[in-house]
Amino acid sequence: MLNAPQTNHGACYRIFKARPTASKRLIILPHAGGSASYFRQWANIADSDLEVVVVQYPGRENRMAEPLVSDMNRLVSTLTTGLKPLLNKPYILFGHSMGGGIAYELAMRIQAYRYRAPTQLVVSAVEGPSCHHATEVYKGSDAVILDELKRLNGTGVDLNAYPELLDMMLPLLRNDYQLIETYQPNLNAPKLQHPLTVMLGSTDTELTYSEAEAWQQVCTQPINIVTYEGGHFYLADHIDAILTHIGTLFPVQKTWLCAP
Repeated sequence: MLNAPQTNHGACYRIFKARPTASKRLIILPHAGGSASYFRQWANIADSDLEVVVVQYPGRENRMAEPLVSDMNRLVSTLTTGLKPLLNKPYILFGHSMGGGIAYELAMRIQAYRYRAPTQLVVSAVEGPSCHHATEVYKGSDAVILDELKRLNGTGVDLNAYPELLDMMLPLLRNDYQLIETYQPNLNAPKLQHPLTVMLGSTDTELTYSEAEAWQQVCTQPINIVTYEGGHFYLADHIDAILTHIGTLFPVQKTWLCAP
């Protein structure tokens, strides 16, 4: 029997499989149009010593009644609320695509607030801040947004065949594209002091290797780049491998020695 999703740490964070005795934690930030349930399987197959927490953005699933947020700064401020209790053990921030940009900004906020730093920031399928793509898909028609989603193979289904799902997804997609497309990274911000890993798909047309390397510009430590076979949503075919690699990024000790 699956554990009921837990939201003890605030509506922003969902725990599909609670592991209170786990010594480490993975905090996942989903892609544009994505919701927490996309990563439910990760929680089910993760190592028993790893608790998976997935961010639930406003306006979807259990937060359907809340208004969508299309401003990066406001969203990160919202995510910071209720975050600190989750940082009581070694943790990694993992963000895919739009979620990678949000994870980076959240890591910057954590550093500015002097909260316990993540063991690692892992950004997936997203370019370094200095290479931020200045597109305007969110201003296009519904057809333009759907074409973009189809091009990236973001759902694996034809939304036009499911009108109710289409009606639900279009506002989310337009909102999230607006968030990431109007986002302006602060290129003069202090560099991250903790390690950073970039993951990308070998055939992802949205991200070049040099754009992945650009993450080095925002980190004081040498970054690590890991490539998986596949396109922008390569992670759907490599969950086990990704979780295994993430497991190697945690420190050997199982105690949190530093003060918050």
